[in-house]
Amino acid sequence: MTAQADQNRDFIGYGRNPPDPRWPGGARIALNICVNYEEGSEASFADGDGVTEAALTEGGGGGFEGRDLAAESMFEYGSRVGFWRLIRLLSERGMTATIMGCALALERNPEAAAAIREFGYDVCAHGWRWERHQRLGEDEERERIRKTVASLTRTTGERPLGWYCRYGAGVNTRRLVVEEGGFLYDSDAYNDELPYWTTVLGKPHLVVPYGLVNNDAKFIRGAMTTADDFFVYLKDAFDMLHAEGATAPKMMSVGLHTRIVGHPGRAAGFARFLDYVATHDAVWVCRRVDIARHWIATHPAQSRKS
Repeated sequence: MTAQADQNRDFIGYGRNPPDPRWPGGARIALNICVNYEEGSEASFADGDGVTEAALTEGGGGGFEGRDLAAESMFEYGSRVGFWRLIRLLSERGMTATIMGCALALERNPEAAAAIREFGYDVCAHGWRWERHQRLGEDEERERIRKTVASLTRTTGERPLGWYCRYGAGVNTRRLVVEEGGFLYDSDAYNDELPYWTTVLGKPHLVVPYGLVNNDAKFIRGAMTTADDFFVYLKDAFDMLHAEGATAPKMMSVGLHTRIVGHPGRAAGFARFLDYVATHDAVWVCRRVDIARHWIATHPAQSRKS
């Protein structure tokens, strides 16, 4: 099998007649809140990278060579403050979430790892570090995946059952994830609103697509500025999917970063969204692993048409 053989493009998908996911309780929408936990795994001088990561921050000092202490501090806010605000908002409303967790980041904050266990969040492996897998050689990437699984198993008490790369997968990633074994799914796709089966190494493999559209990164990239911007955008997406769910239920992923929406002026919009969701019936607020397990049980691979 070539590196790209399991990544053949499909422009058709389910088409005009998507399957009924039969979400639990007859839900019209499966809502999955994804909290990206990356702080402490980004490129830094302290870890010998010779560069300071400033992506998805308010903007560090910039414009100079060398260590950017401002950007470092902005990452630290996420793990020191933002994470705790987000889990408080979720726990106060009795809602669950998935942690997209970088292994090194969670190793560096045992208290956060303990909270993940306490609240019963599942962890979707987000790599050993917050890095581009497209730049890794095959052997290097294989070792990263192995190291990630071992680390997250130690820190959270359970092995990760899902995989999701920063900036998308490399051409070898999905094959190496299947080769590693033990995963129920990966989320390295943005091409659907329902899970689907593919074949990797001759085996059925489940993809639970993610989405960057319902994502707080838009605050940093200039598309959003206020809590109301975030709330209205999420509300509109939710309303459309909930209405469509009367005949064609789907899933909705909401991506959060502790160093972005963890700030109070943005978290307020997220809180409004959670409260809005709570006013609706026929909504399944769930973890990513719950979606995967439900799909495996309800739409097993052998039922897929070739």
